[in-house]
Amino acid sequence: MSDGADDKPKGLAEAPMKPHYLGHRERARERFNTVGGEALADYELLELLLHIILPQRDTKALAKDLLAHFGSISEVLGASPRRLAAIKGLGDTSVTHLKVMQAVAQRYGRDQIDVEKPILSSWSQLLDYCKSAMAYENVEQFRILFLDKKNRLIADEVQQVGTVDHTPVYPREVIRRSLELSASALILLHNHPSGDPTPSAADVRMTREIADIARPMGIILHDHIVIGRDGHASLKGLKLF
Repeated sequence: MSDGADDKPKGLAEAPMKPHYLGHRERARERFNTVGGEALADYELLELLLHIILPQRDTKALAKDLLAHFGSISEVLGASPRRLAAIKGLGDTSVTHLKVMQAVAQRYGRDQIDVEKPILSSWSQLLDYCKSAMAYENVEQFRILFLDKKNRLIADEVQQVGTVDHTPVYPREVIRRSLELSASALILLHNHPSGDPTPSAADVRMTREIADIARPMGIILHDHIVIGRDGHASLKGLKLF
């Protein structure tokens, strides 16, 4: 007589249990499709992003750990590979995927700037792009936007990459490159990794020197913008050159 322990029909295997997070993951996707990304908390949006990178893992805790460590999604994506790799749960492949996603986001921001129109008419899109490209870098970089006579973008180039608080800039090299591209106007950009976009005395001196060299050659310096996590500063708006 059976005690019930072996009453299962022979030859039928138990269905494997699904991981507990799959239901949560599906609900998160449905919520995103229903209300959109703007309605989601940062950890929910980052969790969805990590689902793509780590499909076999529960990523809710990892998303919260990343935000606790770095502060925001932008800072997660902008963190160096070395800093990301130090987070438990991220390996070389997942770190590379995060940096690819950062590059895609930056390219999207750049593509929002209509190169067929004067860049000065797309100022807010320009600032959004510059913030996504530069605000969360761990070292300073000096970037130049070269414009034609109609203020349309000819080229967007990173000229120098420096340290956490200094980038060497050579004004005559800036002008030389402007002449090579037949640029008629310039917008200078650099970031402050500290987060504070307040221009330094060195920033002001360098801007004035470039403007003074460019002016006799018919090249207009429209602005020098300092980008930080806490915002941006326009040296022209501050009347510093």
